[in-house]
This record gives sequence, structure tokens and C-alpha cells, in this order.
Amino acid sequence: MSLKQILPIMFEKYFDKADILITEWMAKYGLSSLRIGLGIIFFWFGALKFFPGLSPAEELVRNTVYFVDPDLFIPILATWEVLIGIGLIAGKFMRTTLLLLFLQMPGTVLPVFLLPDVVWTSFPFGLTLEGQYIFKNLVLVSAGLVLGATVRGGRLITEYSELTESR
Repeated sequence: MSLKQILPIMFEKYFDKADILITEWMAKYGLSSLRIGLGIIFFWFGALKFFPGLSPAEELVRNTVYFVDPDLFIPILATWEVLIGIGLIAGKFMRTTLLLLFLQMPGTVLPVFLLPDVVWTSFPFGLTLEGQYIFKNLVLVSAGLVLGATVRGGRLITEYSELTESR
């Protein structure tokens, strides 16, 4: 066998080894990183709402939930988000924490319907900064779905063979 024939085989062998190591590392630490990262976002964004004028979402919340006293509602929302953050960071009471997260998410979409002029520069593709802030919540919901899939023992697998063996 020539060197020209051996190199691709060697490369593939070492690439596969590296790929397996990386995939195993991702499976081992991915869910924890997702949970903690999502928790930090909720804790941080919630904590900002305790300090008037500090949260970039404060005005959006005030204008969206105009039918509720914002001086009452914003601290409740802040507490709600901080509790979600603490639950995610601690990894405790995950079912309750994720329930709180999913109960809160529909409210984050309200501006799309109640304040379209604040969300869009040009419907349906041109988003304002507020619109981008709102639509990024799709990632938060998706992260919650992934974490929710694990609260009753679901897990990530590193190899297709693990999936077929477990059935």
C-alpha cells in the first residue's frame, strides 16, 4: 500500500477517535452547560428587573402588559425569572422550574401581537432590536424542551449503538 493510500485511512482513524472523544465530552457536559447557562440568563434578566431603568426589557413589559400596574407586575416577573434561574442553576425542582419557564414564555410573545410596530421594521423579516429580543426566546423554549426531556431520566447518547442496545 502506498503512502497516498495509507494517509486517508490514518486520517479517518484519528478523526474518528477525536470525534468520539469530543462527542462523549459533549454528552457528558452538554446538558449541565445548557441548564446552567439558561439559568444564568433567567437569573440575570430577572435580577435586572428589580432595578428600575436597568432592564432593557422594562419598557417593553410596561407597554405590553399595560392593563396591569407595572409597579406591581415587574417585581413579580423579576421574582419569577430569578426563581427559574436559581432552579436551573441548582438543578433542583426541575419539573417545577420548567413549568414556571413554560408558563412565562407565552407572555414573552405578547408584543408580537399587541405591539407589532415595536417588533417589526418591515413585516415579516425586518425585526427591531426588541423583536430580536423576543424571537431569541425560541432558543430558550427549545433549551427548556431539551432539559424537560431529561427530568424523568432521559439522557443523551454518544453512539447509535447505545440507542439500538437500549431497545
